[in-house]
Amino acid sequence: MSLALPFQTAKQLAAAVRKKKVGCLELLDLYLKRVETHNPQLNAIIATDIEGARKRAKAADRAVKDGKKLGPLHGVPMTIKESYDVAGFPTTWGHPAFKDKIVTKNSAVAQRMIDAGVTLFGKTNVPLNLADWQSYNEVYGSTSNPWDLSRTPGGSSGGSGAALAAGLTAIEAGSDIGGSIRNPASYNGVWGHKPTWGVVSTRGHALNGRIAQADISVCGPLARGAQDLEIAMDVMAGPDDIDGRGWTLTLPRSKKKKLRDFKVGVILTDRNAEVDHSVQAEIQKLADFLGKQKVKVSDTARPAIDTAEMNDVYVRLLRATTSGRQTDAEFQAAQRDAAALPDDDMSYFAQMQRGNSLSHRTWTQLNEKRHQMRLAWDAFFEEYDLMIAPVAQTAAFPHDQQGLRHLRAIVVNNRKVPVVDQIFWAGYASITLLPATAAPIGESDDGLPIGVQIIGPQYGDYSTIAFAKLLEKEYRAFQPPPAYA
Repeated sequence: MSLALPFQTAKQLAAAVRKKKVGCLELLDLYLKRVETHNPQLNAIIATDIEGARKRAKAADRAVKDGKKLGPLHGVPMTIKESYDVAGFPTTWGHPAFKDKIVTKNSAVAQRMIDAGVTLFGKTNVPLNLADWQSYNEVYGSTSNPWDLSRTPGGSSGGSGAALAAGLTAIEAGSDIGGSIRNPASYNGVWGHKPTWGVVSTRGHALNGRIAQADISVCGPLARGAQDLEIAMDVMAGPDDIDGRGWTLTLPRSKKKKLRDFKVGVILTDRNAEVDHSVQAEIQKLADFLGKQKVKVSDTARPAIDTAEMNDVYVRLLRATTSGRQTDAEFQAAQRDAAALPDDDMSYFAQMQRGNSLSHRTWTQLNEKRHQMRLAWDAFFEEYDLMIAPVAQTAAFPHDQQGLRHLRAIVVNNRKVPVVDQIFWAGYASITLLPATAAPIGESDDGLPIGVQIIGPQYGDYSTIAFAKLLEKEYRAFQPPPAYA
C-alpha cells in the first residue's frame, strides 16, 4: 500500500517531481502546512526560511519545465540538524550566546545536498552541545516524540528523527559521536546511517568556526527509507576541497542482492549494558526471520574484544574529543576528580572525568588499544559480513530534564539503571570507526518503535545500507506515527 505523499521517501518524491506528478513549490507547501499544523506540539523544526525556500522551489519548478538536468533530490524539501552551518541561520548547538550570530556560508553537507537539488527550508532541534539522548536547550526549548509526546525523540539528532517520522520533512542530515543518528532513528521509527569515520566531510559542522575533524564524530543522513540513505551517501561522501586535491573516495558497492547472501552475527545484550527484554525480543524475532530466509546467522560469533575494555576506551576517547569545549575551571575540576578517584572506579562519572582531563600520552595508549580492536573487528568480518546489535537499551524513555545527565536513570527490565549506560551500544561501532545503519524492526508493547543497528566493516557503508534496504522490503517498511498519518 502506497503511503500518503508526506510520508513517501525522498527518492519517491524526486521521481514524482521529475515525472511532473507534483510541483516543487506544491511539495514544499504541503510540508510547510504540516509544519504549521503539527510542529507546535512537537517542536522538532526550530528555525525556517519560508520566503527563501519558496523562491528556491519556484526556481526548481522552472528547471523542470525547461527540461534542465536535475539532481537526484531535485525539489525534495529538506530540514537539517541545527548544528550544521546554513547561510542565513545561526548555529548555536543550544547555546544562547550564539543565537544571534548568523552564519554566512553553508557547511559541506548542506551545500552538497543543495547541489543535489533539495529545497532546504529549516533546521531541527538538538540538545546543548549535542550531548544528550534528549533534544532540549535554552534557545529553542524541548522536542517531543511523535509516537508519544511524553517521551524523548532521542538525541542529539532528535529534531531530525521526529520531523521525519511525523512527515514534516522529506530527508535529514544528522551527526553521530555517541549514537546521535542511530538513537533518534530507533526512537522515531526511521532509518539513519552513521558512516565510516572520515568519509563525509564535517566542514561547517562545528561550533564557533572550528574546522578540525573531531575523533569518532561523523556526519550522515536520516530518512524514511534505506534507499534514501544510499542516495544521500552518494551525495554527502567525499573529501573537502583541500583533501580532494590529493585523494578521492571509492566506497565499495555491495554485490549481495538477497538476504541469504549475507552472513551475520547477532548480539542481544551485554553485561556492560543490559538490554530491555522488549528490545531483545524484537532483535530475536529478526534473527529468527533471517534464519528462515536461509541467512547464516550466529548468536555466538563475536570479534575478539573485551567489551568492558572497549567501553572504557570509548568513553575516555569520546570525552577527550569533546574536552576542548571545557572552560579552564571545568578542566581543572576534571583533573582534581580524576586524581581523587580510585583506579577501580569504572563508573561513567569516573571515566568521563578521566577522559575530560586525559594527557596526550594516555590518549596515544588508548588509541593503540582502539586500533588493536579495529583489527579484531576486521578479522571478524573476514568470516561474517555484518553484526546486528541493539541501538540502545530501551525504546524512547520519558522526558527527564532534571539534574546532571549522568545522574539520571532509565528503567531496564523493571530496574533503574544510569541513562549513560546505553552509550555502550553507540560505542560498539563508533570506537573502531565502523559504519552502522539503524533500521526500524518492530514496536514495544506500548507501541514505541524499536530499531536495530547493522554494523559493517570499515568502508562497508553500502553493505550495511544494502542489508537495511532488503529488511525494509522484506521485513518492515516505514510506518507513520498514528497521530500524524
